[in-house]
Parts: sequence; C-alpha cells; structure tokens
Amino acid sequence: MDNLIQQDLVSSVQKVFTILQALGERNESGLSELSKRLKMSKASTYRFLQTMKSIGFVDQKGDADKYVLTLKLFELGSKAREYTNLFDVVKDDMQELAEATKEAVHLGVLYEHSALYLHKVDSSYHLEMHSRAGKRIPLYCSAMGKALLSNMSTNEVISQLASVEYIRHTQNTHENIELLLKDLRQVKKQRYAEDNEELEPGLICIAVPVCNSMGAVIAALSISLPVFRFNEENKSKYINWLQATASNISNRL
Repeated sequence: MDNLIQQDLVSSVQKVFTILQALGERNESGLSELSKRLKMSKASTYRFLQTMKSIGFVDQKGDADKYVLTLKLFELGSKAREYTNLFDVVKDDMQELAEATKEAVHLGVLYEHSALYLHKVDSSYHLEMHSRAGKRIPLYCSAMGKALLSNMSTNEVISQLASVEYIRHTQNTHENIELLLKDLRQVKKQRYAEDNEELEPGLICIAVPVCNSMGAVIAALSISLPVFRFNEENKSKYINWLQATASNISNRL
C-alpha cells in the first residue's frame, strides 16, 4: 500500500512538471490541446491546472479556455540565481572583513520565520562560537534577524512573526512584538542593527542589510564578538566596514 501511494505521488509530481514545461513552450494553451499533447485525460489535466492555478503558478486568460504560466516560477528562479550569485560575490568580501576585524563574520538570509546562516568566516581569536552555515537563529533577538526585517512594514513584521514564540534566551531578549517594533524603528533610522547579548550571554553582534539591484533586502551581513573585546571605537569602525562591504556587494549583484 505504501509503495502504491509513493508511486502515485511521484506520478503526480511528474505530471505537474510536464504541464509546466508544456505551458512554458507556448504563450498559452487550451485544455483540449494540453491534454492531447501530454496524452492525459481532460479531467486529469483540468484538475492539475486548477490546483496549480490555486497556488499561483498558472493563470487562466479571462473566461477563455486558455492557460498561461504566471511569474511565480520566474520569481523562484530569480531567488535561486540570486542566492547562488550572492555566495560567489560575498565570499571574498567576507574574508577581507574578517581579516580586518579579526572577528567572526556571517552572511544570513530570511528562511521561513528565522534567519539562516549561509556562510561564516571564523574569528582569528581562539574563541569558538556556536554558529555554522546552515544554522537558524531567531529574527526577534538577533542583529541579523533585525537587519533582515528592517525594510518590512509593521504589518509585514507582525505577519512574519505571527507564529513565533518569544523565548527569553537572556535577560536582554525582546519578550514581545512591541519591543521588537520599537527596536526596528531605530534600525531603519541608523541603517544597522545590534544584538547586545540578546541571543547569547557575553556576545555582541552588529548587522547590516544587503540589498539587490531593486533595493530589496535579500540578506544580512554581521560581525560577532565577545563583550570583553567590544568598545565604542570598535563599534563605529565595524559599522562603517559593514555598510561599505554591504554597499559593494549590492553594487555588484
């Protein structure tokens, strides 16, 4: 029984992509035409098309029996290409930033309701941080998370964090959305975000958003260091370095 269910699922996925490919080969296609080309029954083709339409990948031209692809696939492809290009563009800049500051440098992106580390360059100091590429961290109590949220409207932030539980990691952690929104207003004004021992005791983090060619925030770049190495002079330098590096990356994307 399990094998039959698995086979049905695989078959359905194959049919979905076959339909997408067929629609991609022509500007628009009718139901009858598609079912003939794909050698599928009209009923099955119609069912798949309506499902794909309901999730935004296919649209119907008015009342006509014509189906077309939407820009959703283009959007997904652009994101994949953007992140691939992003890693190629940032790795040398991140290495230079880490060598200049001797501190840990991270690159992260928004993933579901968290910030996801894409890349990390370790600190030159012998101090191991609990971070690695692929690790997720909360948006509400990390500099990286705040930088990623910085271009969103109040309603978008509330929606993004609607299902998030505000866990108090330290005594400085934001306990609710109101405190976070107040912090984000300051982040927008100063163009950088701070995490002052909000996620880990003894750890300071400063982050800035990285924008694409359209000005949308697609990533965040951060420097993390222990409290005992942090001072206001360093803070000013790190912010300038981060903003300059993020600007260089944005210009090259």
